[in-house]
Amino acid sequence: MVVYAGAMALDITGPIEVFDLANRLLPPGAVPYRIDLVSADAPLVRTGSGVSVEALPLEAGQGPVDTLLVPGGWSVGEALQDQVLVSWIRAAAARSRRVASVCGGSFLLAEAGLLDGRRATTHWAYSETMACRYPAVTVDAEPIFVWDGPFVTSAGVSTGIDMALALVEADHGAALALETARFLVLFLKRHGGQSQFSAVLDAQLADHPPIRTAQEWILENLHNPLPVAEMAQRANMSPRNFSRVFRREVGTTPGQYVQRTRIARARELLETTDLPIGQIAGRCGFGAPETFFRSFGRTLGLTPKEYRHRFQVITPSGFVDRRQEREGSPV
Repeated sequence: MVVYAGAMALDITGPIEVFDLANRLLPPGAVPYRIDLVSADAPLVRTGSGVSVEALPLEAGQGPVDTLLVPGGWSVGEALQDQVLVSWIRAAAARSRRVASVCGGSFLLAEAGLLDGRRATTHWAYSETMACRYPAVTVDAEPIFVWDGPFVTSAGVSTGIDMALALVEADHGAALALETARFLVLFLKRHGGQSQFSAVLDAQLADHPPIRTAQEWILENLHNPLPVAEMAQRANMSPRNFSRVFRREVGTTPGQYVQRTRIARARELLETTDLPIGQIAGRCGFGAPETFFRSFGRTLGLTPKEYRHRFQVITPSGFVDRRQEREGSPV
């Protein structure tokens, strides 16, 4: 694992703990993992949280590598400017059997040109940034981790642990991976994708006044059917022109925007109220609870009931709005 100043401690220690525990559970005769940390900042590297880890100099990481691991952290932006680090990652990847990243570590792999033409993921909050910065990479913000050839990229922070368990399973089989997960009190395979943890969508109101007017009307009328013709009428446009301008200004079709906004409103109500799920479906414009269940599950990989169980917050004074708690998230 190559580490650098400001990297996230959990991105480093999470996978390491998985491999260390797997070593302790290996049957006799099995080949254990040997974990080396290397860094241009050796011998002591201070992580973003202030915890320091010991590392060998980059020069020590020569020769064949089984698995190259690259963590993320708040300092990824600075790390991307470090041409020595990026060049070292590129060269080390060429002599590695497989290459893996945690969270924003995928930015470093992309900067090194290793993900061009491949599918990859990163933290949900930075997936659009990655897609814009590296158009040759197919960025998928939903999975917990993505395996494309010899490259494995994991999503936000703790998903490095999920990825490490998958690597253990690939190396030593499902039984050892399951036993390792049980000792860590984790699911071997986490249910649902990364979208269940992402912030509820903002209104994404466009600067274009007619489109903004239509969006505001949509937000006020989610409980009603919202045909494109009626949205276009609110913007004083023909349906065809409205659809074209809406996609240009908002980045999605009117129908997709309505669907995403309905799901966002449903998430908010599930988190902050005790309304029955059927009533939430009605308030958000789903014609029937069954339609709501299908759409919600397809988007988040969870049922509304499962989502509420995971994310609803109740205090002695009642339900609270969690949106402010989600502001800010590490690369």
